[in-house]
Amino acid sequence: MEDKIVSIQNLSHKYSNDWAVRNINFDIDTKGILGLLGSNGAGKSTIMNILCGVLNQTEGNVLVDGINLRENPVEAKKRIGFLPQKAPLYLDNTIDEYLEHCAYLRQMNPKNIPGAMTTVKEKCGLGHFSKRLIKNLSGGYKQRTGIAGAIIHDPKIVILDEPTVGLDPIQVVEVRKIIEGIGKNRAVIFSSHVMSEVQALCTDLKMIDHGNLVFSGSVKQFNEYIEPNTILLTFKNCPPLTELEAIDGISLAEALTNEKVRITFNTSQEIAERIVETSVRKSWRLREITVERSSLEDVFAKITSDLEKKEKVA
Repeated sequence: MEDKIVSIQNLSHKYSNDWAVRNINFDIDTKGILGLLGSNGAGKSTIMNILCGVLNQTEGNVLVDGINLRENPVEAKKRIGFLPQKAPLYLDNTIDEYLEHCAYLRQMNPKNIPGAMTTVKEKCGLGHFSKRLIKNLSGGYKQRTGIAGAIIHDPKIVILDEPTVGLDPIQVVEVRKIIEGIGKNRAVIFSSHVMSEVQALCTDLKMIDHGNLVFSGSVKQFNEYIEPNTILLTFKNCPPLTELEAIDGISLAEALTNEKVRITFNTSQEIAERIVETSVRKSWRLREITVERSSLEDVFAKITSDLEKKEKVA
């Protein structure tokens, strides 16, 4: 467990007669950002609520820094920071009042609270708003305040449930930068059903579907789950599409601009080499060739489809 901060073992939870999550097993590294990916209702929030000690699981164990969360919840929770999807802010507090309140809730030594407040305000870009009432903050700064409250006690793992929901594009980028900074020296679990969010922030991810862990690996492995079959080509002298389609292995050529073409191929064997050789021979002056990755949405759909097929066979 030296390089792991959390170990989830055979985790299952049932609401009434229905299993929300079933037999989940994975570990979380001490540093970095882990994406917890899944559609609404997939079981993400149930897992996070169990990880934070808000919900007692039906079966299985969660170890935080080697401490069993169910058997010793107070010690385990000292190591956890949690920001739910709707930040629990006291709107009539100033930022300083709210952060001080969070610190006392976390049973911090009063001597350490002023320094901790200064540190988290610096990390979250809140220093110049210390005395501002939270109700007068923009959505982005309210979310920054929530994140600051979640890390005030310097936890070893921070759990963020869809922290960018409802923010405008500029605010989303700003909050992402804060999360990236947090993940440099501690573990972060970032939950989202938005594929691009996970791709932008995370290096590893777990995908939950219907309460089951259906993918566990790096974002790179996730991106490569579907073998690519399209290539983007940019030419100085763009050839007729029919000439591209005449190259062995190319099934379709689509013009995107006067210079750019997308080709669909049915074999990966030396397809790029064939294109380059033909371009040189016919003076097409190929300038760029890029293999297209499948979108995260396509991969998500493919993994889900493969799972459904396996269940039908079983």
